Amino acid sequence: MAAKTTLNAKNLESLGAQRLAELLIEVSMGSAAHKRRLRMELAGNHGSDEVAREVRKRLASIARARTVINWRKVKALKSDLETQRKTIAETVAADDPREAFELIWQFLALANPIFERSSDSSSSLIQSFHQACKDAAAIAASAKIDSNVLADKVFKAVQDDGYGQYESLIAAMAPALGKDGLDCLKTLFVQWSKEPKDKPARDERKVIGWGSASPLYEDEIFGTHRDLTVRIALQEIADAQGDVDAYIAQHPEKTRRMPITAADIANRLVSAGRAKEALEVLNEVDATGRADMPFEWQLARVETLEALGQQEEAQTYRWTCFEQSLHDQHLRGFLKRLPDFDDLEAEEKAFAHAQAFPDVHQALVFFLRWPAVAEAARLMMNRKAELDGDRYDLMSPAAEALAEKHPLAATIVLRSMIDFTLDSGRSSRYKHAARHLADCASLAPHINDFGDTRPHDIYVAELKRRHGKRHGFWSLAT
Repeated sequence: MAAKTTLNAKNLESLGAQRLAELLIEVSMGSAAHKRRLRMELAGNHGSDEVAREVRKRLASIARARTVINWRKVKALKSDLETQRKTIAETVAADDPREAFELIWQFLALANPIFERSSDSSSSLIQSFHQACKDAAAIAASAKIDSNVLADKVFKAVQDDGYGQYESLIAAMAPALGKDGLDCLKTLFVQWSKEPKDKPARDERKVIGWGSASPLYEDEIFGTHRDLTVRIALQEIADAQGDVDAYIAQHPEKTRRMPITAADIANRLVSAGRAKEALEVLNEVDATGRADMPFEWQLARVETLEALGQQEEAQTYRWTCFEQSLHDQHLRGFLKRLPDFDDLEAEEKAFAHAQAFPDVHQALVFFLRWPAVAEAARLMMNRKAELDGDRYDLMSPAAEALAEKHPLAATIVLRSMIDFTLDSGRSSRYKHAARHLADCASLAPHINDFGDTRPHDIYVAELKRRHGKRHGFWSLAT
């Protein structure tokens, strides 16, 4: 049974309403967020109209603010935004969906002024606006907003999508828009695309690649920002309408031969029961000078072959792709389609191939993802001379994964990072190298046989001989 002083709702009830009210006033002193929450709860006692009024006031206040939003303020603003968004979507919408519809658009309009003064690199704030797009769609359906009115609002929002806050709006709104609304929205974007526009000045043109004899400019491939906005919107509308041909039509001829674009088109054609056309699209990709193709293109090709009933060709291609890239998804797909027991033999063959793969780090990634920790340990033992200790983003999780059952392999990985740090004099990593050395010391008692790897005390002595003058490191390691 919980103690009478445990903080829970039942125990707090015993304090009585008056004492709780006094405590809430005391706790909220100095906290604007807590005060706003209490005012919102009080407004709720007077109906959704009062709640909506409080939300509207708060949204206007956020819109008027001009202070820079640095990383220290992001969490508080995120909490504030979420409070307002949830209040609109859950409280106001339940009682007055049309009022909630106006409020959610007022909320969405905060995006540009917020991001103009924000340095949020975590993308946490924009998640609130992406969710608000979904809320707006649900509220629009509940409020039975006229499809043409809704199309106009969506159109104007996407036109002003300065920070990607509306990137999911069309897809979210598709059910609420319905056929008539999507047709109206499509017309608005087509009309906008035909309005006169200025060509960017030569010094403002962005080079995004190189052709055989000249640069490829962004406006030549994708057009202006308006062209790109229209193209993406029409692609999303085509997807919502299930119109594959309209989706394809929004891709310039040059981009259709790019692997990722071709894969996107092929996937849609397969879904539409047009696998033969999908294979033709994939085969039109320019693979000149490419040793391999992106995973998305490879996966689209496999699925297209299967849709055509060419299972054997699909399996052969999966294995070829795995041999070239060690991508675990190709192997999983290959094994899944094999008879019982044949998959075990194929897995052993795949592991042997990975053990001998030219890039030891790519092989290590594969074994960790599978996961096959024992195979990863064997790889480290056999190919320790090839390890790049600068790959700390890989080596650190590898050492952690190996430590419990394969302490010697983990030690080899840790030493690769220590050696790189000291050999290259990376003083900024000394504290990490010192920690890695301490980890090696804790693993040493669990290693029964070091084999041809130097025992810990000999390794430390060798480090001191070679790097004894790196006092910054040793001050941290001792």
